[in-house]
Amino acid sequence: MHTEHTPLAPIDELDSHGKRRRTALSCMAWAGAGVLWTISGGVPRSQLISSAQAAETTRSFSFVQISDSHIGFNKDPNTEPTSTLQEAISHVRAMPQRPAFMIHTGDITHLSKPAQFDTAMQIINDAGMPVHYVPGEHDVLVENGDSFFARFADQYGNGAARHWYSFDEGGVHFIGLTNVIDLKGGGLGFLGDAQLAWLKQDLQARTSSTPIVVFAHIPLWALYPQWGWGTDDSAQALALLKRFGSVTVLNGHVHQVAQKVEGDMRFYSAMSTAFPQPAPGSAAGPGPMKVGADQLRSMLGLRAVTHIAGREQLAIVDTSLAGARA
Repeated sequence: MHTEHTPLAPIDELDSHGKRRRTALSCMAWAGAGVLWTISGGVPRSQLISSAQAAETTRSFSFVQISDSHIGFNKDPNTEPTSTLQEAISHVRAMPQRPAFMIHTGDITHLSKPAQFDTAMQIINDAGMPVHYVPGEHDVLVENGDSFFARFADQYGNGAARHWYSFDEGGVHFIGLTNVIDLKGGGLGFLGDAQLAWLKQDLQARTSSTPIVVFAHIPLWALYPQWGWGTDDSAQALALLKRFGSVTVLNGHVHQVAQKVEGDMRFYSAMSTAFPQPAPGSAAGPGPMKVGADQLRSMLGLRAVTHIAGREQLAIVDTSLAGARA
């Protein structure tokens, strides 16, 4: 599947609100607004709606995405990622409408240590709602991730023999994929034949009008392959999803908001709760980006996603820990 991507502008090219320049295929949410995407004549169009409007029209449910907590990281720019994760969960608890559940798109821990998982779980569980996890590469450093999948066996099945799963909520079909095992050259993600075969079977029972939400750690689109920000065999997965009229793909890994629309598919990368990374191509490579303490929380955050009854589109709101929309 052919994809195009215009790299994000370097950090020093941000405007006063922190907005990055985008092509017509990209969009971000600002100043308390959600984004409703529509497809008209094959052309993607967006409409901003206020948070209040979203609340008034919602008759279904919302959920939250957090990502890249990196519990155990202890260097600049954030020596206490437990504190910023706690702040993110406090934002969730303060939401005027209680989300149905939370999705964590990986790198819960920094070194896959049991104590790091325990700390993260204690903080995240304070949100008081179900949480669906997929692993990041930092979560599977030990025994090929066996301890991760065993820990979340209620999602992945007893014995953790399968590393992917799906569930349904309010007429939306959710699919959690693992693309951080057997990474390919340059750190590209990898799904593998077994997971792709399962995905094909899982989708066969769904009508093309079923809204689909896919979540994984590494982007399923070629965000910036030079840094491993893409998945080697994602084209096969996206081909299976092409027949659906509404597909939303969520990921972490890149520690910043990046968005793309391609046909009926919408791709969204999320901020981290631990530390930012540089925009693609703006540094020698990926990794923790040192920023001042006064900037840090404006570059960390979480995402609220609302499914609006009667609409295929999802409303997306990204919020920084500083309280601003990102």
